[in-house]
Amino acid sequence: MDKNKLIKEYHNGEITIVWQSEKCIHSGNCVHHLPTVFHPKEHPWVKMENATTEEIVAAIAKCPSGALSIKAKID
Repeated sequence: MDKNKLIKEYHNGEITIVWQSEKCIHSGNCVHHLPTVFHPKEHPWVKMENATTEEIVAAIAKCPSGALSIKAKID
């Protein structure tokens, strides 16, 4: 697998975070805006249980590269 094209998904039952590694510019905005959820030195690095869905959506909206995005749960 090409590490530059890695795509990971993280779920909390309400939404899915999609992380596209090739788009990430490592600005640190995610960690700065929501350090309880984003832990880049850990695996998995996204701990969605540490914040509300609303807090997560607000933090991801500030991702400058679009590497982090949200997929809504479809019932």
